Amino acid sequence: MMSILSQNAPPDALPDFRNLGVIARILVIVNLAIIGGAAIRGPDFNGFLDAIADIAVVAGPVLIAMLVLLYLAAPVLPRLPYVVALAAIFTTVIVMTAATRRFVRVEDGTPEGMLREVAFALLIAAFIASYFHLRNRAFSPALAEARLQALQARIRPHFLFNSLNAVLSLIRSDPKRAEVAIEDLAELYRMLMTDTRTLTTLDREIDVTRQYLNLEHLRLGERLRVDWDVGTAPRDALVPPLLLQPLVENAVYHGIEPGVAPGTIEIAIGRDGERVRVRLRNPYHPEHQHRQGNRIALANIRERLALHFDAEAKLDAGVDGDAYEIRMVMPYRRSAA
Repeated sequence: MMSILSQNAPPDALPDFRNLGVIARILVIVNLAIIGGAAIRGPDFNGFLDAIADIAVVAGPVLIAMLVLLYLAAPVLPRLPYVVALAAIFTTVIVMTAATRRFVRVEDGTPEGMLREVAFALLIAAFIASYFHLRNRAFSPALAEARLQALQARIRPHFLFNSLNAVLSLIRSDPKRAEVAIEDLAELYRMLMTDTRTLTTLDREIDVTRQYLNLEHLRLGERLRVDWDVGTAPRDALVPPLLLQPLVENAVYHGIEPGVAPGTIEIAIGRDGERVRVRLRNPYHPEHQHRQGNRIALANIRERLALHFDAEAKLDAGVDGDAYEIRMVMPYRRSAA
């Protein structure tokens, strides 16, 4: 049996150069390096300012050109071996730095000055590569997997118990429906055992959530109503697995079960340009809230969104009148790259 919690180190991989968080980190590192280099070269404040201008006149165009090139090459670079991709980037940095010096006026135009500039650019590029390499290992999804598995272990017993009881009640009265329910239950638990480091399609997430809700309908009957608004949902969008179902399970547990009257869970998913928006809304009963469980689920989803999409994904949740609402935004990705 494959281990639920992978103990293997994450493979070496370049960051997603189309991710806003990655671009922001590169900008910060390069600008800090420019300031640090100017501080070393400038003996006083005026010299410091002159050194910043002298370095920036080369570093600025190189930085902008590299970000544009990396953005355009983002779909291709992950297909190359890690070392080959790094070598291509370092070579491009050397060429861009040397070419920029030929077209801009610098204080030191000697070959030694060019070598210093190229060495400085390579040093920054190597530091950035090392930073993202270490960050990839430090933020390995192993920790998120462990937390996800702990969350699933908490959810499984009560949901499995309730589902099996509902199926048992149907075996004699409606065996065909009981058979379908068992198939839904098996498919849902197969999804629970998938590798959480691999993205899945939004279409698959919607199907799994529908299967879960079918099982809850057996137990709650007309008390559970679901309003789906997924007509404009980008079904091919890649999302972390088990992104929607735990939130819907929380909506049932916190919003439907405590109420006596029928309650409606609203699920709206759509595309807004290059972003996917998800809104989930359920009745709110302040006197029957299991806050700790809710916080665990939300924190887990936030962590996995950050691991997969960095700063481009966001999850907000809060009370809105007599309802509890969750809003998620994530980039529209259609390929693993």
